[in-house]
This record gives sequence, C-alpha cells and structure tokens, in this order.
Amino acid sequence: MADTIVLVGTAKGLFRFRSSDRLHWRSAGPDFPQTPCYTAVLDPRSGVIHAGINSEFYGASIRRSSDLGATWDNGGEGLSYGGDDPEQVTRVWAIAPAADDEPLTLYAGVEASGLFRTRDGGDTWTEVRSLREHPTHELWMPGYGGKCLHTVVVSDSQTILTACSAGGAYRTLDAGESFAPVNENLEARFMPEGQRYPIAGQCVHKVSACRAEPRRLWLQNHGGVYRSDDGGTGWQYVGAGLPGDFGFPVLAHPHDPDTAYVVPLQADGQRWAEGGALCVWRTQDAGASWHPLASGLPHRSYASVLRDGLDHDGQDPIGLYFGTTSGSVYASADGGRNWQELAAHLPRIFSVRAAAVPS
Repeated sequence: MADTIVLVGTAKGLFRFRSSDRLHWRSAGPDFPQTPCYTAVLDPRSGVIHAGINSEFYGASIRRSSDLGATWDNGGEGLSYGGDDPEQVTRVWAIAPAADDEPLTLYAGVEASGLFRTRDGGDTWTEVRSLREHPTHELWMPGYGGKCLHTVVVSDSQTILTACSAGGAYRTLDAGESFAPVNENLEARFMPEGQRYPIAGQCVHKVSACRAEPRRLWLQNHGGVYRSDDGGTGWQYVGAGLPGDFGFPVLAHPHDPDTAYVVPLQADGQRWAEGGALCVWRTQDAGASWHPLASGLPHRSYASVLRDGLDHDGQDPIGLYFGTTSGSVYASADGGRNWQELAAHLPRIFSVRAAAVPS
C-alpha cells in the first residue's frame, strides 16, 4: 500500500506530512524557513518534489528534491524576463508536470503573470512568450493577490490551459506556439453594467480538470462557479445551490467528472465562510446540486482557504486536504464525509498538495 504525502506551502516555508493509513501523520519541516512557498508538487513521473520559493532577498526560484524533501538542490536557471522587460518575475505561483510522454517537461506560472517551461527536469527554464505576447495582455491587471498566473492545467502535450488574475483563462492547442482567451460566458461582476463579459481581464481564481476526463473543467471565478464540457471553449454557470458563489479553490474529482468541490466564502470584504462555519461543498451531479461536507470542521472560524489550498491524493477512495489562512490543515480519508485536523498553528497557508508515494 502506498504512503500519502501532503505538501503544505506557507508564509514561512514548506511543511511535509506523511502517513501510511491517512489517519496518523508524521511531520517534517519547515524547509526554507522564513521564506514564502506558494506551491510545491510531487511529480508522479519522477518522484521529484518541485517547490516554488519566493525569497524577498534572493528572488523567485524553483527548488528540487529527489528524496521527498530530505535534501534540496539550488534550483534551475532562467526564471527571468530579462533586464529590458518592464515586468519582472517576483513569485512562483504554480508548477505543473507536463504529459507522460514528456517526462522531463514541466510548466511554471509566475508573477508578474507569465508561463515558463523546462524540458530538462528543471535545470533550465524558458518563458513561453506567446502568452504575454497575446494582444489582450494589455488588459491584464493585478488582482488583490497580485498580477499572478496561478493555474496551469495540462491535458496533453499540445493542450494547456492557464489562468491568471486578473487576466482570465487562456488555452494553447499547439504546445504554446499560440494562446487564445477562453472566457466565454464568464461574468466579471466587478465591471460596470454592459462590460461584464470581456474577452480578457477576468479575475479567474482557479481552474481544475478531471484526470479521467480532461475536457471536463471546473472554474471558480471572482464571483461564480462554472463548468466546461469542452476543455474551456464554453462555460456554464453552476453556482446555484451554494450559500455563495465567491471563493478561491475549486477541485475536480480525479475519477468522476461529475464530482467537484468548492469552499464558498462571503464576498468581498469578509472572505470567510457564511456565518463563520467552515465547510467544503460537493456536487456529484455536474453542478446541478451541492451538499455540505462539514463533519469534524469548526463551527466558528474566520479563516479563508486560498486558491491552491485544496487538493486530493488521487487514491480510492480519495483523500481530501485543505489548509487555512489561520494555519490549520484538515484531512478526510473518505472523500470529505469526515474531517480531522491534521496540523494546527502553522504560518499562513498558501498551498496544499497531496500525492501517493511508494511506502
């Protein structure tokens, strides 16, 4: 039986948790103490952990570990736009392994919003320039969290969807040679009447794809939860039945394309759960209805769950994990029916990533 590893990126480094039964956990870290870690991912193809480390002094880098975090290298080169570019890379927000037939290729989303790619396992990184060269780039603006490319969804070696705040969702069908906006029917409620469906400038908070059916996408907008059945070409609003359709994370079930999870928050100022009752909501019918999953969660909490703070471990039944801005990590070994507090009193949590590893 595989172990489960949970990688928790915080404002003061990366924490690692490991379990053989998903009930009892061993902790390690923090790695990179006092340094914000916005994302970390275990590449299932190589077993290497890649972590986005955002030092205020040394700048942004992507560090690697081939022994599940026991040791780390200094990271690859090239994570820069160049000295004459008016924008600079200040943070790494997302890291995504490419398709299985490209075992050494990974993508990274950064702030200021842009996409980088490595084809040598992270030794060197090069910008995928066609994204920022799209003519609508001039419409992108910083969201509350910054001008960040926070989502990279790889469907296959040719098809990649990215999302940035506040720019919207963009997709390539030719491995990054060109990108096109895919924001059809997404409502930007913060815009004036008559301007709420722009081609670009949307504040998309997160996009997640079903592994078993990659064309089934789920999207959490600044206001609104949406589903796509065609890889992002079109979007359908599915937020009815939720206590509110503002939030940050959205998570697709890895095996069932009709199941997804969100964490609704009150908008815009409070950004905590309705009534302070922390809760994950699940649909099992493609968004036609939603149901709360709150057993074991606090009835009074004023913490938020950020856009990368919710994940699954891909197992059967799936384990679910999320982290809060108040430093708690919650885990469920039964798909969300029951929760336990895996960790408490951590620094502000930016990201949670889970995976199965050989025991």
